[in-house]
Amino acid sequence: MDPELEAFLALFPKTDLTDLETSRRNFAELAVAVPAPDLTDMQVENRTVPADPDVPVRIYRPHLAQGAIVWMHGGGWVMGDLDTEHPWAARLAGLSGAVVISVGYRLAPENPFPAALDDTYAVLNWTAEHAAELGIDAARIAVGGHSAGGGLAAGVALRARDENGPPIRFQLLNQPGLDDRQGTWSARNFTGTPWMNRDKVTEAWRHYLGSAPATPYAAPARATDLTGLPPAYVSTAEFCPNRDEDIEYALRLLQAGVPVELHQWAGTFHGSQAILSAEVSQRQLAELGATVRRALAG
Repeated sequence: MDPELEAFLALFPKTDLTDLETSRRNFAELAVAVPAPDLTDMQVENRTVPADPDVPVRIYRPHLAQGAIVWMHGGGWVMGDLDTEHPWAARLAGLSGAVVISVGYRLAPENPFPAALDDTYAVLNWTAEHAAELGIDAARIAVGGHSAGGGLAAGVALRARDENGPPIRFQLLNQPGLDDRQGTWSARNFTGTPWMNRDKVTEAWRHYLGSAPATPYAAPARATDLTGLPPAYVSTAEFCPNRDEDIEYALRLLQAGVPVELHQWAGTFHGSQAILSAEVSQRQLAELGATVRRALAG
Protein backbone atom coordinates (compact mmCIF):
# COMPACT_ATOMS: atom_id res chain seq x y z
CA MET A 1 0.00 0.00 0.00
CA ASP A 2 1.09 3.57 -0.64
CA PRO A 3 2.90 4.63 2.57
CA GLU A 4 1.25 8.07 2.56
CA LEU A 5 -2.14 6.34 2.68
CA GLU A 6 -1.13 3.66 5.15
CA ALA A 7 -0.23 6.31 7.73
CA PHE A 8 -3.90 7.35 7.90
CA LEU A 9 -5.49 3.92 8.31
CA ALA A 10 -5.91 4.22 12.07
CA LEU A 11 -8.04 7.35 11.59
CA PHE A 12 -10.67 5.60 9.48
CA PRO A 13 -13.57 4.47 11.69
CA LYS A 14 -14.54 0.81 11.52
CA THR A 15 -17.92 0.71 9.82
CA ASP A 16 -20.47 -2.04 10.09
CA LEU A 17 -23.49 -1.55 7.86
CA THR A 18 -25.59 -3.65 10.21
CA ASP A 19 -25.53 -0.56 12.48
CA LEU A 20 -26.64 2.10 10.02
CA GLU A 21 -27.19 4.89 12.52
CA THR A 22 -23.57 4.77 13.68
CA SER A 23 -22.25 4.26 10.15
CA ARG A 24 -24.14 7.29 8.85
CA ARG A 25 -22.91 9.45 11.72
CA ASN A 26 -19.30 8.37 11.15
CA PHE A 27 -19.62 9.02 7.42
CA ALA A 28 -20.93 12.54 8.06
CA GLU A 29 -18.11 13.24 10.53
CA LEU A 30 -15.50 12.16 7.99
CA ALA A 31 -16.92 14.60 5.44
CA VAL A 32 -16.76 17.48 7.92
CA ALA A 33 -13.10 16.68 8.62
CA VAL A 34 -12.10 17.14 4.97
CA PRO A 35 -10.52 20.53 4.18
CA ALA A 36 -13.11 22.92 2.77
CA PRO A 37 -13.14 23.30 -1.01
CA ASP A 38 -12.37 26.57 -2.77
CA LEU A 39 -15.63 28.08 -3.97
CA THR A 40 -14.02 31.13 -5.58
CA ASP A 41 -15.46 31.89 -9.03
CA MET A 42 -18.20 29.33 -8.48
CA GLN A 43 -21.92 29.64 -7.78
CA VAL A 44 -23.47 27.01 -5.51
CA GLU A 45 -27.23 26.64 -5.47
CA ASN A 46 -29.65 24.19 -3.86
CA ARG A 47 -32.58 23.23 -6.06
CA THR A 48 -35.40 20.71 -6.03
CA VAL A 49 -36.08 18.61 -9.11
CA PRO A 50 -39.80 17.86 -9.55
CA ALA A 51 -40.35 14.10 -9.47
CA ASP A 52 -42.27 11.53 -7.45
CA PRO A 53 -41.00 12.32 -4.87
CA ASP A 54 -39.03 15.50 -5.56
CA VAL A 55 -35.23 15.14 -5.59
CA PRO A 56 -32.88 17.63 -3.88
CA VAL A 57 -29.82 18.65 -5.88
CA ARG A 58 -26.91 20.99 -5.29
CA ILE A 59 -25.60 22.73 -8.40
CA TYR A 60 -21.98 23.89 -8.66
CA ARG A 61 -21.52 26.33 -11.52
CA PRO A 62 -17.97 27.46 -12.38
CA HIS A 63 -17.54 30.62 -14.41
CA LEU A 64 -18.19 30.09 -18.16
CA ALA A 65 -19.12 26.39 -17.74
CA GLN A 66 -20.86 24.92 -20.78
CA GLY A 67 -21.07 21.21 -19.98
CA ALA A 68 -22.53 19.44 -16.95
CA ILE A 69 -22.14 16.18 -15.08
CA VAL A 70 -24.96 14.63 -13.05
CA TRP A 71 -23.00 13.35 -10.07
CA MET A 72 -23.91 10.64 -7.49
CA HIS A 73 -22.21 10.31 -4.12
CA GLY A 74 -20.84 7.13 -2.60
CA GLY A 75 -21.84 5.47 0.64
CA GLY A 76 -23.01 1.99 -0.27
CA TRP A 77 -26.48 3.28 -1.25
CA VAL A 78 -27.17 3.64 2.49
CA MET A 79 -25.00 6.61 3.57
CA GLY A 80 -24.26 10.09 2.31
CA ASP A 81 -26.14 13.15 1.13
CA LEU A 82 -25.56 16.53 -0.50
CA ASP A 83 -23.58 17.74 2.53
CA THR A 84 -21.22 14.77 2.78
CA GLU A 85 -20.55 15.05 -0.97
CA HIS A 86 -20.03 18.82 -0.88
CA PRO A 87 -16.20 18.76 -0.62
CA TRP A 88 -15.92 16.39 -3.58
CA ALA A 89 -18.60 17.83 -5.85
CA ALA A 90 -17.13 21.31 -5.42
CA ARG A 91 -13.60 20.06 -6.14
CA LEU A 92 -14.81 18.24 -9.25
CA ALA A 93 -16.48 21.41 -10.51
CA GLY A 94 -13.34 23.45 -9.87
CA LEU A 95 -11.00 20.93 -11.48
CA SER A 96 -13.22 20.20 -14.50
CA GLY A 97 -14.74 23.60 -15.21
CA ALA A 98 -18.08 21.82 -15.63
CA VAL A 99 -21.39 22.34 -13.89
CA VAL A 100 -21.72 19.58 -11.29
CA ILE A 101 -25.27 18.60 -10.35
CA SER A 102 -24.95 16.62 -7.13
CA VAL A 103 -27.95 14.34 -6.55
CA GLY A 104 -29.46 13.79 -3.09
CA TYR A 105 -30.99 10.44 -4.01
CA ARG A 106 -33.05 8.38 -1.56
CA LEU A 107 -31.15 5.91 0.58
CA ALA A 108 -31.71 2.24 1.29
CA PRO A 109 -32.89 0.26 3.20
CA GLU A 110 -35.70 2.76 3.82
CA ASN A 111 -35.96 3.23 0.05
CA PRO A 112 -34.53 0.16 -1.73
CA PHE A 113 -33.87 -0.18 -5.47
CA PRO A 114 -35.12 1.34 -7.74
CA ALA A 115 -35.63 4.50 -5.65
CA ALA A 116 -32.07 5.85 -6.04
CA LEU A 117 -31.98 5.01 -9.75
CA ASP A 118 -35.37 6.65 -10.32
CA ASP A 119 -34.16 9.80 -8.56
CA THR A 120 -30.98 9.87 -10.62
CA TYR A 121 -32.84 9.33 -13.89
CA ALA A 122 -35.30 12.09 -13.00
CA VAL A 123 -32.39 14.50 -12.46
CA LEU A 124 -30.80 13.48 -15.77
CA ASN A 125 -34.05 14.18 -17.62
CA TRP A 126 -34.53 17.47 -15.77
CA THR A 127 -30.99 18.57 -16.61
CA ALA A 128 -31.52 17.88 -20.31
CA GLU A 129 -34.91 19.60 -20.35
CA HIS A 130 -33.61 22.67 -18.51
CA ALA A 131 -30.24 22.94 -20.25
CA ALA A 132 -30.94 26.45 -21.55
CA GLU A 133 -32.04 27.67 -18.11
CA LEU A 134 -28.95 26.07 -16.55
CA GLY A 135 -26.74 27.73 -19.16
CA ILE A 136 -25.33 24.48 -20.50
CA ASP A 137 -25.21 22.72 -23.84
CA ALA A 138 -27.72 19.83 -23.84
CA ALA A 139 -25.25 17.84 -25.97
CA ARG A 140 -22.62 18.05 -23.21
CA ILE A 141 -24.20 16.20 -20.29
CA ALA A 142 -22.28 13.43 -18.54
CA VAL A 143 -23.14 11.14 -15.64
CA GLY A 144 -20.74 9.99 -12.96
CA GLY A 145 -20.18 8.96 -9.42
CA HIS A 146 -18.02 7.28 -6.85
CA SER A 147 -18.57 3.76 -5.47
CA ALA A 148 -22.36 3.25 -5.15
CA GLY A 149 -22.76 6.49 -7.11
CA GLY A 150 -20.64 5.05 -9.91
CA GLY A 151 -22.95 2.06 -10.01
CA LEU A 152 -25.91 4.42 -10.27
CA ALA A 153 -24.21 6.29 -13.12
CA ALA A 154 -23.64 3.05 -15.03
CA GLY A 155 -27.23 1.97 -14.36
CA VAL A 156 -28.69 5.26 -15.54
CA ALA A 157 -26.57 5.10 -18.72
CA LEU A 158 -28.08 1.68 -19.47
CA ARG A 159 -31.59 2.93 -18.74
CA ALA A 160 -31.20 6.05 -20.86
CA ARG A 161 -30.01 3.88 -23.76
CA ASP A 162 -32.89 1.43 -23.38
CA GLU A 163 -35.61 4.06 -22.91
CA ASN A 164 -34.31 6.51 -25.53
CA GLY A 165 -33.65 8.98 -22.75
CA PRO A 166 -31.45 12.06 -22.94
CA PRO A 167 -28.20 11.54 -24.83
CA ILE A 168 -25.32 11.09 -22.39
CA ARG A 169 -21.95 12.42 -23.55
CA PHE A 170 -19.81 10.43 -21.10
CA GLN A 171 -19.87 8.22 -18.00
CA LEU A 172 -17.33 8.65 -15.21
CA LEU A 173 -17.22 5.49 -13.08
CA ASN A 174 -14.93 5.91 -10.09
CA GLN A 175 -14.52 2.61 -8.19
CA PRO A 176 -18.16 1.76 -9.00
CA GLY A 177 -20.25 -0.94 -7.34
CA LEU A 178 -21.44 -2.99 -10.32
CA ASP A 179 -21.94 -6.64 -9.34
CA ASP A 180 -23.98 -8.02 -6.43
CA ARG A 181 -22.74 -11.57 -7.10
CA GLN A 182 -19.27 -10.89 -5.63
CA GLY A 183 -17.68 -13.67 -7.65
CA THR A 184 -14.45 -12.00 -8.73
CA TRP A 185 -11.07 -12.62 -7.14
CA SER A 186 -10.97 -9.20 -5.47
CA ALA A 187 -14.54 -9.51 -4.15
CA ARG A 188 -13.80 -12.93 -2.65
CA ASN A 189 -10.37 -12.20 -1.23
CA PHE A 190 -10.49 -8.63 0.10
CA THR A 191 -12.09 -9.45 3.44
CA GLY A 192 -10.06 -7.08 5.59
CA THR A 193 -9.20 -4.18 3.28
CA PRO A 194 -9.59 -0.62 4.62
CA TRP A 195 -12.95 1.11 4.49
CA MET A 196 -14.55 -1.37 2.08
CA ASN A 197 -14.36 -5.15 2.45
CA ARG A 198 -16.38 -8.23 1.53
CA ASP A 199 -18.71 -8.11 4.54
CA LYS A 200 -19.47 -4.44 4.03
CA VAL A 201 -20.17 -4.94 0.32
CA THR A 202 -22.51 -7.83 1.17
CA GLU A 203 -24.46 -5.66 3.60
CA ALA A 204 -24.63 -2.75 1.15
CA TRP A 205 -26.13 -4.92 -1.59
CA ARG A 206 -28.55 -6.52 0.89
CA HIS A 207 -29.83 -3.12 1.96
CA TYR A 208 -29.98 -1.76 -1.59
CA LEU A 209 -31.77 -4.66 -3.24
CA GLY A 210 -34.12 -5.51 -0.38
CA SER A 211 -36.23 -8.45 -1.44
CA ALA A 212 -35.99 -7.68 -5.17
CA PRO A 213 -33.81 -9.71 -7.55
CA ALA A 214 -30.87 -7.82 -9.03
CA THR A 215 -31.47 -6.41 -12.51
CA PRO A 216 -28.84 -4.85 -14.81
CA TYR A 217 -30.04 -1.40 -13.76
CA ALA A 218 -29.21 -2.27 -10.14
CA ALA A 219 -26.07 -4.30 -10.90
CA PRO A 220 -24.82 -3.16 -14.34
CA ALA A 221 -22.32 -6.05 -14.55
CA ARG A 222 -25.36 -8.26 -15.14
CA ALA A 223 -26.17 -6.48 -18.41
CA THR A 224 -25.59 -8.78 -21.37
CA ASP A 225 -25.53 -6.03 -24.03
CA LEU A 226 -23.24 -3.06 -23.51
CA THR A 227 -23.39 -1.72 -27.06
CA GLY A 228 -24.45 1.85 -27.65
CA LEU A 229 -23.37 3.14 -24.24
CA PRO A 230 -21.53 6.44 -23.73
CA PRO A 231 -17.73 6.55 -23.68
CA ALA A 232 -16.43 5.76 -20.22
CA TYR A 233 -13.66 6.44 -17.77
CA VAL A 234 -13.30 3.63 -15.23
CA SER A 235 -11.06 4.05 -12.21
CA THR A 236 -10.17 1.30 -9.72
CA ALA A 237 -8.26 1.03 -6.46
CA GLU A 238 -5.81 -1.84 -5.99
CA PHE A 239 -7.10 -2.94 -2.57
CA CYS A 240 -10.83 -2.71 -3.30
CA PRO A 241 -13.41 -5.52 -3.55
CA ASN A 242 -14.90 -3.75 -6.59
CA ARG A 243 -11.58 -3.75 -8.47
CA ASP A 244 -11.97 -6.81 -10.67
CA GLU A 245 -15.66 -6.33 -11.52
CA ASP A 246 -14.80 -2.78 -12.63
CA ILE A 247 -11.90 -3.91 -14.80
CA GLU A 248 -14.06 -6.65 -16.34
CA TYR A 249 -16.84 -4.13 -17.05
CA ALA A 250 -14.34 -1.80 -18.73
CA LEU A 251 -13.09 -4.66 -20.91
CA ARG A 252 -16.65 -5.65 -21.83
CA LEU A 253 -17.43 -2.06 -22.76
CA LEU A 254 -14.37 -2.06 -25.03
CA GLN A 255 -15.43 -5.34 -26.61
CA ALA A 256 -18.87 -3.79 -27.25
CA GLY A 257 -17.26 -0.95 -29.19
CA VAL A 258 -17.45 1.67 -26.43
CA PRO A 259 -14.39 3.95 -26.03
CA VAL A 260 -12.93 3.40 -22.55
CA GLU A 261 -10.12 4.85 -20.48
CA LEU A 262 -9.22 2.54 -17.58
CA HIS A 263 -6.92 3.51 -14.71
CA GLN A 264 -5.98 1.05 -11.96
CA TRP A 265 -4.35 3.06 -9.16
CA ALA A 266 -1.57 1.05 -7.53
CA GLY A 267 -1.25 1.16 -3.77
CA THR A 268 -4.68 2.69 -3.16
CA PHE A 269 -7.78 1.43 -1.36
CA HIS A 270 -11.48 2.14 -1.81
CA GLY A 271 -12.10 5.80 -1.02
CA SER A 272 -8.47 6.54 -0.19
CA GLN A 273 -8.51 9.63 -2.42
CA ALA A 274 -10.27 11.34 0.51
CA ILE A 275 -6.78 11.52 2.09
CA LEU A 276 -5.95 14.74 0.31
CA SER A 277 -2.40 15.06 1.62
CA ALA A 278 -1.29 11.94 -0.27
CA GLU A 279 0.34 12.61 -3.62
CA VAL A 280 -1.54 9.74 -5.27
CA SER A 281 -4.87 11.21 -4.10
CA GLN A 282 -3.98 14.57 -5.62
CA ARG A 283 -3.20 12.83 -8.91
CA GLN A 284 -6.47 10.87 -8.77
CA LEU A 285 -8.60 13.98 -8.20
CA ALA A 286 -6.73 15.98 -10.84
CA GLU A 287 -7.29 13.20 -13.36
CA LEU A 288 -11.04 13.04 -12.62
CA GLY A 289 -11.29 16.76 -13.27
CA ALA A 290 -9.18 16.63 -16.43
CA THR A 291 -11.19 13.67 -17.72
CA VAL A 292 -14.49 15.51 -17.34
CA ARG A 293 -13.01 18.64 -18.91
CA ARG A 294 -11.85 16.68 -21.97
CA ALA A 295 -15.09 14.71 -22.28
CA LEU A 296 -17.27 17.82 -22.27
CA ALA A 297 -15.07 19.98 -24.51
CA GLY A 298 -16.70 21.42 -27.61
